[in-house]
Amino acid sequence: MFAKLPLTALRGFESAARLGSFKAAAQELHVSPAAISHQVKSLEAFLGVRLFERSSQNVRLSADGERLHPQLHRALLDIQHGLQALSPPCASQSLVVSTTPAFASLWLIPRLGDFHRLYPEIDVRLHSSNEVVDLLRDASIDLAIRAQFTPDPQLFQQPLLEEFFGAYCRPDWQPPTADSPVELIDVPWLSSSSAAVDWPTWCAKAGTPDWLGTARFRRYDEEQHALQAAIIGHGLVLASNVLVAEAVARGQLVGYRPDIRLAGARYSVVCVPGRERQSVVHRFSEWLREQALMAQAGH
Repeated sequence: MFAKLPLTALRGFESAARLGSFKAAAQELHVSPAAISHQVKSLEAFLGVRLFERSSQNVRLSADGERLHPQLHRALLDIQHGLQALSPPCASQSLVVSTTPAFASLWLIPRLGDFHRLYPEIDVRLHSSNEVVDLLRDASIDLAIRAQFTPDPQLFQQPLLEEFFGAYCRPDWQPPTADSPVELIDVPWLSSSSAAVDWPTWCAKAGTPDWLGTARFRRYDEEQHALQAAIIGHGLVLASNVLVAEAVARGQLVGYRPDIRLAGARYSVVCVPGRERQSVVHRFSEWLREQALMAQAGH
């Protein structure tokens, strides 16, 4: 039934399509770039269509290549999943999770001990970066946790947490008087193009625009640094309810004017379609969903 399937050529094409380079595919599969080129040409001859548009500088997928790649990628993932299911239950398994440094340190890592306790055989490795990883090209990443305003239609999506932005301070923080300017901790927050997340927007909504004229701003580039400054007592911070949740739960920070909220994104678990069915990905995704439900319930 499958005797005529060009499996080696299919694997070479999938790697080249995902990585966008014959050279990169050759390195991944431990063959020469010429071998990848030969495999792709043989697959093109087998199918009777051109899968790549070639130039002297690079290669890019043709329309037929774009149509074939996601189907082939899912099929190979299913094969890999089936083989992994035959591994002994006690065998160590790894899971690579991509997310931002702020989400990793402020939300995920404080909870990760619970996952290690439940699934000691799964080795979770965090890939933290503010750069968005192309999951369709980087197969080393199993799943990502992202704050999104517009979901990527090419990826599987599992909603996790709804975000909004509010002002937070130490429990003993006192609002400014006429003689003392307010200290505002400032950090660049990302939001949708139609809604700014900054102190002028918050103050306008809160009815305190006069704060801005005399405010002392404490500026930071990283979210976790801004929250630490607020915990120490350096002023009022405008922060994501998701990232500030642990500090609030520990009583280190409280909401100031909690009725004033600025729109945020939706945190979601995303992966290449098909990977959500893999055992380790499914277990971690379900655990994340349970943790998110407990966080929203205040536990």
